[in-house]
Amino acid sequence: MADKDNREYEALKLCNQVCFPLYACSKELVRSYGPFLKELGLTYTQYIVMMVMWEREEVSSRELAECLHLDYGTLTPVLKRLDQAGYLTRARSAEDERLLTINLTDAGRKLKKKAVSIPPSIAKLMGLTQKEFETLYILTYKALNNMENK
Repeated sequence: MADKDNREYEALKLCNQVCFPLYACSKELVRSYGPFLKELGLTYTQYIVMMVMWEREEVSSRELAECLHLDYGTLTPVLKRLDQAGYLTRARSAEDERLLTINLTDAGRKLKKKAVSIPPSIAKLMGLTQKEFETLYILTYKALNNMENK
């Protein structure tokens, strides 16, 4: 009877869960960004906002929220702080006053130059080969896309 019970609940063991190492790795990964981001005066959430801004220069609040998988309640104070720091500007959209149009400033562009060394530094900390890194990236996004489309 004990063997049957053990087999029945095998899937509930923490060591058999994919969610736990993904959670723990994500937590450690974000923590690893801390020293690099401290030099820039950014939090991790502010950093990912800035990465989108460096890529697009102008974006609506809706696009930004979707891109970063953040709700407006989380995004609004982040944008406010980045605006106060002079890295971006926020203005109501002429087409839809519920939306903000976010624009990168010159100071935000300059910050990009200081941040360029962060991704390779983090990749080095992860200790993965380029091929392993690419595989992890592909599989993580595949899982995310599959879960979002359900």
